[in-house]
Amino acid sequence: MALLQNLKTYALAAGTLAVALGLGAYMQFSAAKPSDSAGQTNTPPLAVTSVTPTSTALAVPEMPAEQPALTDLPETPVATAASVDVPIEPSLPAQTQPQALACAVEMTAQATAGAQVDLSITAPCHGSERVTLHHNGMMVTDTMQPDGTLSLRIPALAEQAVFIAAFNDGEGAMATAEVSSLPFYDRVVLQWKGEAGLQLHAREFGADYFGEGHVWAASTGDLAATARGESGFLTRLGTSNAPEALLAEIYSFPAGTAQRVGEIAVSVEAEITAANCDTTVEAQTLELRGENGLRVHDLTLEMPGCDGVGDFLVLKNVVEDLKIASN
Repeated sequence: MALLQNLKTYALAAGTLAVALGLGAYMQFSAAKPSDSAGQTNTPPLAVTSVTPTSTALAVPEMPAEQPALTDLPETPVATAASVDVPIEPSLPAQTQPQALACAVEMTAQATAGAQVDLSITAPCHGSERVTLHHNGMMVTDTMQPDGTLSLRIPALAEQAVFIAAFNDGEGAMATAEVSSLPFYDRVVLQWKGEAGLQLHAREFGADYFGEGHVWAASTGDLAATARGESGFLTRLGTSNAPEALLAEIYSFPAGTAQRVGEIAVSVEAEITAANCDTTVEAQTLELRGENGLRVHDLTLEMPGCDGVGDFLVLKNVVEDLKIASN
């Protein structure tokens, strides 16, 4: 069972969350096949292996136990006293409405430069907890601040961008933003789970490795240069300090305003580490180019033995090079 099936499990869990919150069926985060998600195209996987699926189905809180009925009082004669009015204080439910409101999860989304969206999450009762973010098939995990807040910037994959934040206890929130500048950008996403050792590299217009124009995690580019149509930038999302962490790297290039003509070599690379050697690594790419819609591609890689720790594997044919034309 490939990573796409695992990612569908996350999407299904998020769908359940949306229904529970009364958010309706307006979602764009499924990494499904063409028949399941409009505007997305799945290409055949490079390899298929058997893996153990992991479910992140959202927890459903148990209903409180039914209160026992009061027993009848014994019919014992009692002395009659003068009538006295005694005020009776009503019993309060275990969780009052003010308490529920104090724990409400809220999220806002605001489009910003580079066809990105600034997200702000407030969850007072989820401080330091893990949160999973869903957007158009891309899924990453992050950790809330101790005070229950989180701010991050995510490259958009849809003009009408929908974002969902989901916590392990079933709580969550949704926010939307209109990203009108997205058609001017080509975008490549590499996402994976756990310590896969994967990296996304882009060498712009014949750039050498580690030279000017080589954009990767250690040299993420300049957003100001991107605004001028000169180069692209890379964004890394997710935190790896949690079990089953979901991580992603996104390369963006302003193809609609580019000042140069040529090709950008895009490659996926894998470092052989003590955590991934002699194992199977699974990943997924999402490509957004022009008006072609979102293309989804699964990747399964058998890592070499542990005697190769420190070496790198370069997978050049996983993602097509970007061809930049004149404007």
